[in-house]
Amino acid sequence: MTEPISQRITFSPKAAPEASGRHILLRCFGFLRPYWRLTVGAYIAALAINGLAVVVPQVIRWIVDQGIAGGQANLLVWAIAGMLGLTIVKGILGYFLGVWSERASQSVAYDVRNAIHRKLGSLSFSYHDQAQTGQLLSRSIQDVERIRFLTGRAVLRLFQSITLLFGTVIALLWMNPRLALLSLATMPLLAYVAFRFGRVFRPLSIEIQQQLAVLTTVLEQNLRGSRIVKAFAQEDAEIRRFETENNLWFDLSARAIRAQSINVPLIDFIASLSTVLIIWYGGSMVIQDALTLGELVAFTTYLSQLVEPVRRLGVIIPAIAMASAAGERIFEILDAESEVQEAPDAVALPPVQGQVGFEHVSFAYFGRKRVLTDLNFDVQPGQIIALLGKTGSGKSTVMNLLLRFYDPTAGLITIDGHDIRGVTLTSLRDQIGIVLQETTLFATSIRENIAFGTQHASEADVIAAAQAAQAHDFIMEMPDGYDTHVGERGTTLSGGQKQRVAIARALLKDPRILLLDDATSSVDTETERLIQMAFERLMQGRTSFVIAQRLSTVRLADLVLVLDEGRIVARGTHEELLHSSGLYAEIYHRQLR
Repeated sequence: MTEPISQRITFSPKAAPEASGRHILLRCFGFLRPYWRLTVGAYIAALAINGLAVVVPQVIRWIVDQGIAGGQANLLVWAIAGMLGLTIVKGILGYFLGVWSERASQSVAYDVRNAIHRKLGSLSFSYHDQAQTGQLLSRSIQDVERIRFLTGRAVLRLFQSITLLFGTVIALLWMNPRLALLSLATMPLLAYVAFRFGRVFRPLSIEIQQQLAVLTTVLEQNLRGSRIVKAFAQEDAEIRRFETENNLWFDLSARAIRAQSINVPLIDFIASLSTVLIIWYGGSMVIQDALTLGELVAFTTYLSQLVEPVRRLGVIIPAIAMASAAGERIFEILDAESEVQEAPDAVALPPVQGQVGFEHVSFAYFGRKRVLTDLNFDVQPGQIIALLGKTGSGKSTVMNLLLRFYDPTAGLITIDGHDIRGVTLTSLRDQIGIVLQETTLFATSIRENIAFGTQHASEADVIAAAQAAQAHDFIMEMPDGYDTHVGERGTTLSGGQKQRVAIARALLKDPRILLLDDATSSVDTETERLIQMAFERLMQGRTSFVIAQRLSTVRLADLVLVLDEGRIVARGTHEELLHSSGLYAEIYHRQLR
């Protein structure tokens, strides 16, 4: 038996408290508040259309009894003209109903997507470390579309159905109470079947949407890692993995279709019983002159209107159930709390000199996996700090903490004496330049990639940064120079070219603090020498942290920190450590030489 989707997927670090369907729907409708005029206009148009729907059978009754049965040809002509006029008015109202409701619901979708994007941008790395990109894509696109349908046509149709139902019932009772009660005999059974269907369909729709997110995740990972998949000849294995998840989605969808296939025709069958009863009983009353033919025609017209709202419940209730499930998934994102939060009284960090202090800093990922333990060091403005250590020793984590991608679980980090938790994130990161170990470029021009994060950068500034990063020459050899578009994540550039563009991006920012995470690992020796020369010039007056992989970098450093299992086990200059630290000597002989 297939295990439940909820047990196979872990989406966020903290499970959101379970909310009732009613609460979720109310929150969804809260997004309509700025567009209440459009919404009210649409609902008024719906009421007017229903009013006409209640009036039209009476006009038909009058035409049959007075125009046709009474033999009044002139009256028949005027009555038909009146019917045509009512139809035109109904069409105009329907136009405004559709336009206003769609504008309001599309605006809701626009706002929800923006809210999700803002939230994802504000959440700390600890959230994204555990979230799956495919899940986020599914929620941002497919689930938002269901919210759009909910706040637009779904509930509007439900409102139309309910008001038409009540209007029709009142008209039936006014015309003939006994016949009306007979026609309403099947309504309780109809309501029971429809609402039972909704209760069954909601949890099933949640599983369908969860599995669709799993499919999206698998597809996204395969597309992103297509080169690795092909390089390791895993195409067949990945196809089988996708087929397995696709089969699960198919099975869930088939269950949903079976539920609809049973319940929707059942609703139609129960509704049709009323029509059969009215034609049988009403026909006998017409024969006995207890009911006019026009009244029977009006009655059967009303019955078709009475059946239609109930029939709609079989479609609308599942749609609302699916929208409720989608809302629950969206609010899991919107309600997520970032572990790195800006203090309410946070102030802008003033222009800094570059003094950095780590005081008894410890850090554990997700509060469990200890990475750093009791780090203590002080860096003066303009110093170059080289971080060395084996893989997993905590070098990159030091930089992540300085940028407040994460907050330390213990201890204090200061810049120029300011606790970085007391300043705004923007002002902190504006004064730090970084070149990540995994270079990320955007699918746009080289110029835009270099200028990313630096507002109002001139052409001369971009070129100067590229020259300093030894990127200008290869850029000019490109077909369109700085206007050359790179592929997704910069795949059309070599590793060294991508890294030099990333270095140019950091240098254009002109930061007081530089973080260079393995900055020259993807370039050849000659290019690394040129970049190193540029760094010697550009690091002057800036505090620089470098994860060092080459001897030339270590020799530039004013201070070398050797990390092992999250602790600083040695510190000093290159020459000092060669004689005082066995671990440094081992790293030197194995990696740096």
